[in-house]
Amino acid sequence: MYSNLLHKPGFVAICSLALIAMVAHAADPSTASASAERMQQRIHALSKFGANPQGGVSRVAFSKADIEGREYIKDLMEQAGLEVRLDTAGNIIGKREGSDPDLPVIMFGSHIDSVPGGGNYDGDVGVIAAIEVAQLLHENGVKTRHPLEVVSFTDEEGGLIGSRAMTTGLGPSALSVVSHSGMTIAEGIRVVGGDPDRLELALRSADEFTAFIELHIEQGAFLHEEGIDIGVVEGIVGIRWWDVVIEGVANHAGTTPMNRRQDAMLSAAELTLAVNSVATSLQGRQVATVGRIRAEPGAPNVIPGRVVMSLEIRDLDADKIQQVFDAIMIEADSIAEARQTPIRFEEIDVASPPAPTDLRVRRIIAQSADDLGLSFRYMPSGAGHDAQDMTHVAPTGMIFVPSVGGISHSPKEFTSAEDMANGANVLLRTVLAIDGGAL
Repeated sequence: MYSNLLHKPGFVAICSLALIAMVAHAADPSTASASAERMQQRIHALSKFGANPQGGVSRVAFSKADIEGREYIKDLMEQAGLEVRLDTAGNIIGKREGSDPDLPVIMFGSHIDSVPGGGNYDGDVGVIAAIEVAQLLHENGVKTRHPLEVVSFTDEEGGLIGSRAMTTGLGPSALSVVSHSGMTIAEGIRVVGGDPDRLELALRSADEFTAFIELHIEQGAFLHEEGIDIGVVEGIVGIRWWDVVIEGVANHAGTTPMNRRQDAMLSAAELTLAVNSVATSLQGRQVATVGRIRAEPGAPNVIPGRVVMSLEIRDLDADKIQQVFDAIMIEADSIAEARQTPIRFEEIDVASPPAPTDLRVRRIIAQSADDLGLSFRYMPSGAGHDAQDMTHVAPTGMIFVPSVGGISHSPKEFTSAEDMANGANVLLRTVLAIDGGAL
């Protein structure tokens, strides 16, 4: 019967078309692979906006260089088949419709603004990788079920401005802060095309998102030194800050014997060593830092009568931060009593709580890396990222790629093209797995 049908006019053509359709339907879009060369070319092109003589960039948010870089990113998004818009916070969002418009979006991206005197990879790699994923889907004619959104957030380095506007909102005090550009945040948002008077329109709700994923350079040395391809981020650490005030007695440095001094600087030195000792003696990945110190009256020939120093503690566990602080307090009480220099801690209201990533998204990222034959490790992020804000509205994941030497916020910052492409391939597989119902 079937052999006879082979001789019917048009039957072979129909079968061929059916076979092609079956093959196309069965094709695995995750076999598409990121172009390391294209990603490197785009990083290089982006680095020209705000380039400094040291080889890095000073593309601070709202500056001329930032505006030029943003136009370049919009161009790339359009080339990748994305429909580009700005929200009222100035976030650049490129959308790709899914086959089911009623499904919530899968969003992925990062930022392109830099610190003054920064490098060419912090934030940039995440945006370029997100566009690469969109372009691969576009070039291969892959239609996802979920709508996709590629995002480049506004002013990450100045306080996660764009992601805060999207998730928890920006109040008048945040908008009045003067940014590195010399403009207030409100003025800067307006300059890049946003509308600080209608920021409520930038707010997004949890029912709009299926997931958010941010790819980023590690900014630390673990992956590079251990030869590991991918970091699966467990969360962004919480941060608490204090001003530590030490009261001594100012006196003449030449006429006051050593055994009769109430030297606030000496107590500050001992407390600094104690902070290091506490942080290194406890199990875990906690860090504690004294980064600023000021002696008063500040003259070479006067024993310091007062010292104000900073204390910062970071960890992925809020209870662990408190444990470290409590142990430091015990040491401070002992120093204060021995040196007769009262010590008090004044907490500064800039705390950011720990932001764990979604366990399910972590597993998908890890599986994606494993499927590609890439090594990976679970790790915290010691730096802040837009992803920590996105945890308020979406199941969130982060992918780290190696930073050579662990150098970041520096012109010497570097991530290889191969590592960038590895990260983009993991991001692609992660997005497709989530789209396929893995979450």
